Parts: sequence; C-alpha cells; structure tokens
Amino acid sequence: MINQDRILAEFLELVQVDSVSGRERALADLLAARLRGLGLDVYEDRAGAETGGEAGNLIATLPARGPERPLLLVAHMDTVEPGRGVRPVVENGVVRSAGDTILGGDDKAGIVAILEVLRVITEQRLAHGGLEVVFTIGEEIGLLGAKHLDHTRLRSSIGYVLDCDGPAGTIVVQAPTQDKIEAVVRGRAAHAGINPEDGINAIAVAAHAVARMTLGRIDEETTANIGVISGGKAINVVPDSCRLEGETRSLDGSKCRAQTAAMVEVLETTAAQFGARVEVTTRTLYHEFKLAESHPAVVLARRAAENLGLVPRLVKTGGGSDANIFNSRGITCVNLGIAMQKVHTTEEFIRVEDLVTNARYLLEIIRVANGSNQ
Repeated sequence: MINQDRILAEFLELVQVDSVSGRERALADLLAARLRGLGLDVYEDRAGAETGGEAGNLIATLPARGPERPLLLVAHMDTVEPGRGVRPVVENGVVRSAGDTILGGDDKAGIVAILEVLRVITEQRLAHGGLEVVFTIGEEIGLLGAKHLDHTRLRSSIGYVLDCDGPAGTIVVQAPTQDKIEAVVRGRAAHAGINPEDGINAIAVAAHAVARMTLGRIDEETTANIGVISGGKAINVVPDSCRLEGETRSLDGSKCRAQTAAMVEVLETTAAQFGARVEVTTRTLYHEFKLAESHPAVVLARRAAENLGLVPRLVKTGGGSDANIFNSRGITCVNLGIAMQKVHTTEEFIRVEDLVTNARYLLEIIRVANGSNQ
C-alpha cells in the first residue's frame, strides 16, 4: 500500500522548502494545504507569535472510522543550519544533500511518513480510532513549538513522535532532563601592557572555573558540558567580562539538578577567589520521561514491529525531543527511530528503503491500535 515513488517524490519536494528554525512559514502553508486536501481539519496556533517565529504549530484531525481512540502523530517542521537551498541527490537508493547543506531528514523524513500513512488510510478507507497530527515549529531551538502548543486541543492519551535515529523498530522509552546554564563573570578592566595588575581578567577566571568542573560523561545517566565562551574587547585590555553557556542532562532529574548546582557552585567560589563576581542563570528546558515496557504505547509499537518482521529495540537516549514535552503534559509519547543518519551535518543521508519502512511501520502501529479496540 505504501507508494515508494510517491513518498520519495514528496520527501525530495519537502527538503527543498527552506524551514530553518523560526522560518517555517513556507513549509507550514504547504503542509496545511496538503492536510486539508486529505480531508483533515487543520488549525494553526499562535506559537510562532509567542516565540518570534513566522508560523505556528499545525494541529490536524482525522475523524475516526470505527470506535474512537485517538492517536497522536508528531513531527517537527524546522531544520538546523546550514539548511537553506537544499539540493537533494539520489544515488544507489540513498538520498543525501549536495554536500553544502544538511539534507533535512530531521525531521522531514518523519513528516513524509505521516503524510503517506494519511493518504493510504483515506484512499483505502481503512478503519482507525481517529488521528491527531501535530507538526511543530522551533524544535531544534529548545522544543519551542511543543512548549507553546495548546495541548487542550488534543484528545489523544498516547502518541508517537517520529524524530529519532536508529532504524524503524527503535522505540525510545527513556529520555533525559536538560538544564541550561548561562553565566557572566564580571572582572575589572585595565591596560594589559601598562597596569595589568589593576585588572581582574574575567576570561582567566572563567577558564579556572571550567577547569575545576567535572564535565563530559558524569555517569551512565548524566552528562555536562560548557559549550560557549565569549568575552573581551581587545588584546591590550584586561577583559572585564566573560560569558559562558553550558548544559547538564540526566535520565534522573535529581542528578541533573545536582550537577547543575555543582557547576554553579564552582563558578561562584572561583569568582570569589579571584575577586570577581558572577551572575548565573539556570533553567530547565525539559523534564525526563521513562515509560514502562508494559505501557500500551510501548506494547503497540513493539507488536507492530514484530508484525512486520522488524526487530523492536527499547532504548534510552541522551537527547530530548518533543516527546519530552508531550509526556510532561500528560500524553504518553514514544519517540520512534526513522533511520536518519549523520543529522545536523552536511553528510546527512537516509535510504529510500527506510523512508518506505518508516511509513509501513507507522501504518502498522495504527492498525494494531485499531485492532486493540475490538
């Protein structure tokens, strides 16, 4: 039932529509028209206006054909840079970019799987318990669309986010909490060649603090990183400020909070030691989730994989996704692997075969869910 030529053509079309984070308007308009053409009711919320973007989230519904038990399907519209002017190349069954941009399979591979399944369901008039589709904005810059989504418009209790690496059959059942740390070290300016002893070098203070932190892999559940440092005005001026940005993550929220607190303490004690000051801001970007193997969302995904001869793999991940937000809002969501590879790089690619398998797998999940109602 899944049409390989159609899904490939649509994927090639979508990746050529620029939709970097905050600039999803063209893609949102295209998808809204396509969803309406498939008979779905489409609503665009105000998430874009609330986050400074061009477009909002799309929320689309397909009424049940049979007993009602709505199922949520999610993918995000935005891509990372360099993501403008994508020129896809198909060679030996593999789709990649021309090499100067990303491909955009993250997450347009998820979008085309959902669209193809909707087409098959409407064409074949297949029974289902009702489908709710959400295409979010701003996922790549902090899950902004999912955070600003009006979740009261959704009736589903379980759902599937198509936004993970790994082949079809990969089922993410655990994902972390993430904290963001932003700090500004305040030193004292002085002339670097005349009176450096009168200054307090904020960059040096920051460097001492970072050197004292435990970073990288903390334990099997926890990581920490300082990823951005900036400061200074000229080489002959002792810098009076230095900005740092970092993060902590853990599958255990209490460990994440403890790691964040430890890094903040290092910043504060180091600044005090050198006579500097530090201003630190921390915020939790999203919370962890952990799903039991017996949860219906997991059972459905596992059974569907087995039905297709796929190998179901229940995995933990160190990355966040829209699934974190939906789980925190009371909709149990599994993140599914869609076989995208080397994402966020100019070497990104996906196999045509996997585009087809993703759609077959999602369709089987819907079939299994409908069968469980009978």
